[in-house]
Amino acid sequence: MSQAWSAPLAAVGRTALSTLAGFGRFGEFGASVARSFRDTSTWLRLVALQMARLGVESLPIALFIAAFTGIVLALQASYTFTGAVPLYFVGTLVGKTMILELGPVLTGLALAGRVGANIAAELGTMKVTEQVDALETLAYDPVAYLVVPRLIAGVVMFPVVVAFADAVGIVSGWITAINMLDMSTAEFVRGLRLFFLPFDVHYSLIKAASFGLAVTAMGCYFGFTTAGGAEAVGRSTTRAVVVSSMLILVLDAFWAATLL
Repeated sequence: MSQAWSAPLAAVGRTALSTLAGFGRFGEFGASVARSFRDTSTWLRLVALQMARLGVESLPIALFIAAFTGIVLALQASYTFTGAVPLYFVGTLVGKTMILELGPVLTGLALAGRVGANIAAELGTMKVTEQVDALETLAYDPVAYLVVPRLIAGVVMFPVVVAFADAVGIVSGWITAINMLDMSTAEFVRGLRLFFLPFDVHYSLIKAASFGLAVTAMGCYFGFTTAGGAEAVGRSTTRAVVVSSMLILVLDAFWAATLL
């Protein structure tokens, strides 16, 4: 009986210790990143390249998702409001929902898959093939060279991508409304302006910046701590996507509770 009870408890203990060790490793990684920010001569010239890779190249998938999200919002709003709420409230729902929630969150989740996986796979491959050690041999700080530019690019470019996604989502909702819902542009704009606040945009961009930090930080951390071969790179990539997606949802709830 004692052995039957001790096995589950031992498993829980191992899991708890592994989790605490993971937090410790991440704290050590974060400290090394903070120290590497001082090495501006290494990371500054690489930021523009990472901004293009993480932001500009991510625009197509973000805009594709936003366009169809706006279409669905307009159609579902029309279905929900039928006979009960004036139809111009379609503009209100599309605008508020895209800016406050679906624009940043869906874009963040999509980029967690694209950006987070790309970073983890790239850095993980460099780690297992000893390219990171080669940078140290050449007197480069690997964290300043590989991590810091990606973090800065994520924080800067995620709000830019989300801003475009919000705009495209609203425009696609407007096109859907005037072509499929028998609404005029004036009615849609009336609903769009009805409860609009400039703070809504600020809120959306704050969320997007935090999502960018979470996605790039997890991608860099799991990639940089990869140990093993190709299988380890796959595990690191999967973990980066899963953990960054979870962090996006946690941050979404945090900012809603804090700022709204």
